Amino acid sequence: MVNTENSRNRAESNHLVSVQDLCKSFYDTDTRIDILTGVNLDLNTGETLAIVGPSGIGKSTLLHILGALERPDKGTFLFQGDDVFLFDHVRLSKFRNESVGFLFQFHHLLPEFSALENTMMPALIKGLDKHQARESAEAILVKVGLKDRLLFRAGKLSGGEQQRVALARALVLKPVILLADEPTGNLDKKNSEQVHDLLLELNTEFSITLVVVTHNLELASHMSRRVTIVDGLLVELES
Repeated sequence: MVNTENSRNRAESNHLVSVQDLCKSFYDTDTRIDILTGVNLDLNTGETLAIVGPSGIGKSTLLHILGALERPDKGTFLFQGDDVFLFDHVRLSKFRNESVGFLFQFHHLLPEFSALENTMMPALIKGLDKHQARESAEAILVKVGLKDRLLFRAGKLSGGEQQRVALARALVLKPVILLADEPTGNLDKKNSEQVHDLLLELNTEFSITLVVVTHNLELASHMSRRVTIVDGLLVELES
């Protein structure tokens, strides 16, 4: 099992992320379904983690909590020692915008906007002026291999190119954590391998903490740690 030190010691640790006794349930009519029943997890800066296992065990639920997209029923999520779910609305929005990058199976791009415009959006939301936002977006799009596609509408790009735009958008503000939920689930083998390579390259270059939910065992094998969820608890898998 993942480390289960007592809460006080974990809170005093120097981990980037420390999740303590995390619980989450859902209701189907009158039936309560327990998804997470006491998850503990520590992550350090630059670490890579794959969450694997069959559908329905709570992988995406855990990822959404780590991104503050969902709230747990119980437990704490410490980021750099601060309890994220004690943040007020403004600070929580700032955390999602600046500290966390999100990459999903479906890219969620605006098809009528260009690759550059889609990538600029988090920077504009942060309040950067258009010149700064454009510079940051261009730099990361070049980094992911889309130098010649900056002004192409997202809807005209290939599936692999769209996912690279989504990756650029996730990284445009240089977050400390990248959360990826089945990032290659809709891609063919060639494009999947390209996204794998980009994730690992960017993790190394920027020391981004990378958490990937995946059924792709090849991608999972390249992560420094692999875990699954059994009966609502996190279980560390052997390397």
